[in-house]
Amino acid sequence: MVDILIWIVIAALFILSFVGLIYPIIPGVLVLWVGFLLYQFFINADELNLIFWIAMGLFTVALFVADIIANSYFVKKYGGSKWGERGAAIAVIIGSFIIPPFGIIIVPFVVVFIIEMLQQRTLMDAFKASIGSLFGFLGGTIAKFVIQVIMIIWFFVVVLF
Repeated sequence: MVDILIWIVIAALFILSFVGLIYPIIPGVLVLWVGFLLYQFFINADELNLIFWIAMGLFTVALFVADIIANSYFVKKYGGSKWGERGAAIAVIIGSFIIPPFGIIIVPFVVVFIIEMLQQRTLMDAFKASIGSLFGFLGGTIAKFVIQVIMIIWFFVVVLF
């Protein structure tokens, strides 16, 4: 009976991790880890081996940098400056705490636009670079979604097979 309750909590945590893609105030990767740890400490301490934990650690690092890398890449691709790239990376982090869930979209857009305008770029060039920050957000979100799915599938493969 307790195992069933823990499995329900694990499933809810896995679902909640995807809510974190929309509401960055919810730390999706940490929620996944709570699910993994619940299984490890309350259901079966022997199934999740060292390879699993190392892989999850690497995927966790990838999740943390997905937004930053995607934002920088797309700002650069759409003509943004190095300062615009750096500003986008910092703005993603700050934006996740400001007006959730929209801060992660709005703050990088505005910051990149302002940085590009301060560098004497044309209005259109600044706007294009800011659009790049929007694509960066979408790219980062897709990357995080895929990584989280892989993490969850890996967990179930290890646990069930």
